[in-house]
Amino acid sequence: MTGPARRSLLAVLAMGGALRPARAQPAWPSRPIRFVSPFAPGGPHEVPARTIAEHLTQRLGQPMVIESRLGAGSAVGTQFVAREPDGHTFLVTTTSFATLPAIMKDPGFDAFTDLVPVTLISESSLLLACRADAPFADLAGLLAAARARPGRISLGSAGIGSSTHLAMALLQHLAGIELLHVPYRGVSQSLAALLAGDIELWLGDPSIPAGALQEGRVRPLAVTTAARSPALPAVPAIAEAVPGYAVPFWFALLGGRAVPPAAVTRLMQEMAPLRAPDSPLSRRMAGLGATLLLTGPEALTARLHQEIPQWRQVAAAAGITPE
Repeated sequence: MTGPARRSLLAVLAMGGALRPARAQPAWPSRPIRFVSPFAPGGPHEVPARTIAEHLTQRLGQPMVIESRLGAGSAVGTQFVAREPDGHTFLVTTTSFATLPAIMKDPGFDAFTDLVPVTLISESSLLLACRADAPFADLAGLLAAARARPGRISLGSAGIGSSTHLAMALLQHLAGIELLHVPYRGVSQSLAALLAGDIELWLGDPSIPAGALQEGRVRPLAVTTAARSPALPAVPAIAEAVPGYAVPFWFALLGGRAVPPAAVTRLMQEMAPLRAPDSPLSRRMAGLGATLLLTGPEALTARLHQEIPQWRQVAAAAGITPE
């Protein structure tokens, strides 16, 4: 075969290969979908996870599995999702996803590259509270007492380096006060300590002490969002007395690095009906004092790029050394 003829034949064969249909990608989802929580079962985080899972089971035609993988301040569950190769595993997490890189040298994942943002689910406020018999009746009284007794007024957090610990550190920095930090293994334990009189202040999700608030055993002092919470309109925002203070508490959904872009698009399409004010998710999040968002990946990405550097700065200023 002459050179030109051979080249023509090779060109035709190459064209034929190019025209051969590409192997079809399996439709997503092609298997059960997992929602992984990096926290202990039974907390407020289960509300959005279970409600979204119930909705998606009907819309996607695949079972939804919810499991907890707790440990190392939420790092264990987050690492698991980041590394899972099946493309069907997601993380239901909170503000702790942004605070963890500030307190761990190596959390075992890169928040910006190892997980795929899907959406902010909701946003609410943390509540700063005291016992009903505390010597200060409001936030102004607390700040005055803290300045008069530096390092003497105790505040319980969910643990060293937790989002409540860092929220407390930011308050001390901006207000120019010093509190005594008492870490516990979760906000439920710190609330029990408050009710027992072991600590003077508590910071956490306002749904947790709801019963004690209604019974008058706990006094709300302030919320941590920039403005007052619709769920607690009579309770001032810390920012009213401490300008610049804002610590929103949020839930978010992220996928493992193997989750394809088409999966994110599909999930947002199928979750769209949940944005309705009368949807089960809207009602249940309102019951937690939270505002439903379901923003999509762009807003979650922007939030992480804002908050992760911020919490690193707060931790450094507070002398919290990453371990």
